[in-house]
Amino acid sequence: MEGDGAVKLHDGTEIAADSPEGREILRHSTAHVLAQAVCELHPGARYAIGPPIDDGFYYDFDIGRPFTPDDLTKIERKMRGIMKQSQPFVREELSKDEGLALFAEQPYKREIIEGIGGDEDAAEGGGTDVVTVFRNKDWADLCRGPHVSSTGDIPAFKLLRIAGAYWRGDEKRPMLQRIYGTAWESQEALDEHLHRLEEAARRDHRKLGRELDLFSFPEELGGGLLVWHPKGGVLRKELEDYAREVNLGAGYVPVYSPHVARGVLWETSGHLRQYRENMYPEMELDQNEYFIKPMNCPFHVLIYGSRTRSYRDLPIRMFELGTVYRNERSGVLHGLMRVRGLTQDDSHIFCRPDQLVDEIVRVMDLTVEIHSTLGFGEPVIHLSTRPGKAIGDTEMWTRATDALRGALDRWGKPYEIAEGEGAFYGPKVDIHFHDAIGRLWQLSTIQVDFALPDAFDLSYAGEDNAKHRPVMIHRAIYGAVERVTGVLIEHYAGAFPAWLAPVQVAVVPIADRHNDAAAALGERLRAAGIRVDIDLSDGTMQNKVRHAEMQKVPYVLVLGDKEIDGGTLAVRKRGAGKPQFGVPESEFTAGLLDEIATRSHG
Repeated sequence: MEGDGAVKLHDGTEIAADSPEGREILRHSTAHVLAQAVCELHPGARYAIGPPIDDGFYYDFDIGRPFTPDDLTKIERKMRGIMKQSQPFVREELSKDEGLALFAEQPYKREIIEGIGGDEDAAEGGGTDVVTVFRNKDWADLCRGPHVSSTGDIPAFKLLRIAGAYWRGDEKRPMLQRIYGTAWESQEALDEHLHRLEEAARRDHRKLGRELDLFSFPEELGGGLLVWHPKGGVLRKELEDYAREVNLGAGYVPVYSPHVARGVLWETSGHLRQYRENMYPEMELDQNEYFIKPMNCPFHVLIYGSRTRSYRDLPIRMFELGTVYRNERSGVLHGLMRVRGLTQDDSHIFCRPDQLVDEIVRVMDLTVEIHSTLGFGEPVIHLSTRPGKAIGDTEMWTRATDALRGALDRWGKPYEIAEGEGAFYGPKVDIHFHDAIGRLWQLSTIQVDFALPDAFDLSYAGEDNAKHRPVMIHRAIYGAVERVTGVLIEHYAGAFPAWLAPVQVAVVPIADRHNDAAAALGERLRAAGIRVDIDLSDGTMQNKVRHAEMQKVPYVLVLGDKEIDGGTLAVRKRGAGKPQFGVPESEFTAGLLDEIATRSHG
């Protein structure tokens, strides 16, 4: 490490160590040291790829057996020894033949080299017939770089975990062993990151989903498919009810569509050409091919096209909580965050070209309103442009991208360009939000689409009585109910604000003689519209209170002789410390109802 927080690179230049680029170089360099250490500890090891990723790096290996936690300890020790030697990173350029000879015993490296300059350009090594390698001491790896000047310029790292990973993400290819790690510009930065990881583990929605009895993924259903338990059902219903309320208030009309459709619909929409790998296989029925739907948009197109439209009818804003199914690979499934059956708060706006920018701005305003209510702060915005696989001509994509850019400029919030990240039928704006521990989640998407109206020959009668083509806006603000639920569980660590909490109040009688009064109190609260759990089970008052706290109930009401005689409540508010005594029931009820009605964050 150089002075003033800079790190020296292999070519003599310097870069700020705590910059995104500096951290990426540190992590990539650490990944190479990891591979060197594994190869020294396990002669004959086959090493594949080792890129930097968000907050860390990984490297894939085949050593003939799975790694163990004890292996990680030994590998870390070996890495520290390599770093202590300050071995210089030296860049070399080789011909493809020289590269193949150098990696003669490394089949994964050879496959990468053989793909250089072909249709499948390599992830590492370059896009020409020149092979770039980096050497340190007697070890070499295929890599574009850059790297730090030497192995001694890596100040702080930690190996984290082991996982299986198919070579190139293909389930038909060999299963490799992946080692994940992280590297930072200082020990202090590393310690802060490890603390965040501990906090993330505490908030893991899969763990909390079990502990709070919200949902489960039974093996009998298959991967990526879940059932919502009663408490999770309440949480989901509140989110869906809020979405319906806000959308109806914003001028959207509710629509519904079936879960399957004939192949001709998906052929016309382009999904069979561009998206089939993510669709479930076809079903034969009445001598026709049917597909379970991966998206809702073609159905909404059919609704628009069901009758003649006038320019006076536009914009038409359709809204559906529509469940779709996507044949995701098993390796990418992750709790509620990545599932195979998901319900989108899916909306499609059909408008005139002169209305397009106004409608996009309306959607962005609505997005911030909804996520602010959910408890998130300022958005992080990306404008995603045309991908490699796309339908529609360049002029169409330019018009759509310009409309999104114009709306973003008018909206006035900063945004970044994400090249090639658009949907196959149009560019999009992806809106991200930070959670309580600073992680960034992509939740909302807005897409402009000229292609589907063309494909389905949609039109409206203009003021001139001629036919004109409408523009279509695809919009999902939650993104998916499952995903936003998972994010909210982790954001709040399961301690939801009262309006979202499956149980809003737990009533705990001190002794059996207080059970009747507790039951009556619970019924009065239920009648007022409050979700209540009355704990009449055996056990001490202290254990009942502890159980309610572990279930993260916002309010616990303890009822004993004093409260019954005085007509008051002892209120334990989650996170408030000491209980509040002598609270009139009417005052508590009115305050909680206001908290629920205003969707306060608590």
